[in-house]
Amino acid sequence: MDDLVVERVLRAVECVPPGQVATYGQIGAVVGIGARQVGRILATEGAPVPWWRVVNARGRFPSALALRALSEWRREGTPIDEGVPAVRIGEARVEAGALVRAWSVACADLPPEL
Repeated sequence: MDDLVVERVLRAVECVPPGQVATYGQIGAVVGIGARQVGRILATEGAPVPWWRVVNARGRFPSALALRALSEWRREGTPIDEGVPAVRIGEARVEAGALVRAWSVACADLPPEL
């Protein structure tokens, strides 16, 4: 995986405010890659960023990560459905335009995309 792409994804994740989430697809759309690539990058390189703020389109994680994410969501005040556990995506999703604007600022020091 290209180091610059990884850096752009990690910076996009850092732009999601506490208490909100983005989907893998939202992050992918911002960076210009697919949702699966975003997931792969977070699985291998995402430990230093708030990975729990990036969920699937249903607001969920695989069960192996769900309990760890749930504690972070509670700590940040993210709207959740405790019974699932999942984020209430309609309430918690970051506004796409705000994410793009924050990411553009966060990546201003990086080389331009090709």
